Amino acid sequence: MSREQALRGCGTALVTPFGDDGAVDEAALRALVRWQLAEGIDFLVPCGSTGEAATLSPGEQRRVVEVVVEEVAGRVAVVAGAGANDTRRAIETSRMMRDAGATHLLHVSPAYSKPPQRGIEAHFRAIADAVDLPIVLYNVPGRTASNMEAATTLRLAEVANVVAVKEASGSLPQVLEILRDRPAGFAVLSGDDALTLPMVAAGGEGVISVVSNATPRLMARLCAEALAGDLVAARATQDRLLPWMQAAFVESNPIPVKAALAAMGRLRNVLRLPLVPLAESNARVVDDALRAALAPDPEPVS
Repeated sequence: MSREQALRGCGTALVTPFGDDGAVDEAALRALVRWQLAEGIDFLVPCGSTGEAATLSPGEQRRVVEVVVEEVAGRVAVVAGAGANDTRRAIETSRMMRDAGATHLLHVSPAYSKPPQRGIEAHFRAIADAVDLPIVLYNVPGRTASNMEAATTLRLAEVANVVAVKEASGSLPQVLEILRDRPAGFAVLSGDDALTLPMVAAGGEGVISVVSNATPRLMARLCAEALAGDLVAARATQDRLLPWMQAAFVESNPIPVKAALAAMGRLRNVLRLPLVPLAESNARVVDDALRAALAPDPEPVS
């Protein structure tokens, strides 16, 4: 698989809208995708942790990706979450996502099992051997309870169809090691909204973002400014977004961002257990931060 298929800019880790009956709300999902595209998002990532994939049936996962693919109509990449801590299941899900029309796969390092580095590497190599779509590795120790070390990522980066890593370890030294030693064309994407600017400034390609569910234009602008080397503008956009970036994680993701989207009228504030709606005590924090981010740009001084 060509390295030219690696990703760049801001991709939204899409939430999955549910109706009051708990079923996937396809109409809300379609509208959300259309809005994301109109706002200038660079690619979309359905069925990740933000999309509550752990509570979706295989049939629901496939349908969510099919809907996103239909609405995208080839305009941007669709990076479908296909991760599992059972390698065989991850391969089965990967093939299902390929058949649903995904252009890329997002695979998280195995959770709960806590394999050693050689086990993490073997897991990803088995998936890459079984499916010909480009693969984005996802390292998020806060959810998986194990860190994929830089050396492991770099060995996997030599695999032809492993094209990127979503790095959410929170360790800038680890990210810098990957950036220094990666092969040509291997993309490094932030998995932490607040670290987007420093990671791009250090040579990364962008972010897979949670907050862009509600602020796609601003997050796409932040990435574009940083990638263009306009760090003065990028810092101003980062400063504007930072309170929202912080508020979006005041409770477990995607609880705050779903509350924000519901307040914007884009979906129902429905989550699947064990996730629950945002606590009332945190509602003001989320609302104030989002309002500040979405305030009109100041008039230029004449």
